[in-house]
Amino acid sequence: MYRVEIFSNKSVEEDITEALENYIPDIYYSTIPLVYGRGGDDRKMGTSTWPETNFLLISYVEDKDLDTVKKVIKAVKEKFSSEGIKMFVLKAEEL
Repeated sequence: MYRVEIFSNKSVEEDITEALENYIPDIYYSTIPLVYGRGGDDRKMGTSTWPETNFLLISYVEDKDLDTVKKVIKAVKEKFSSEGIKMFVLKAEEL
């Protein structure tokens, strides 16, 4: 099992969740709807100076689904190349 964390601009949240649900119908995930911070290109603080915000999606996926998740996110990143979509994968152990 793997923990998948996807950070992205709030504007593509629906595109990402829909794509994941289409290709992995039984995927479960949680989102943190407003994520503030500083990335490689700029800040996302939700203020008048830095108005944009990000969101975070966290999912625990079975080994068999990891390649599908990677392919889905790669496709979304290609479609929305300027939205700063980042994915991190960690090996998870269920206790």
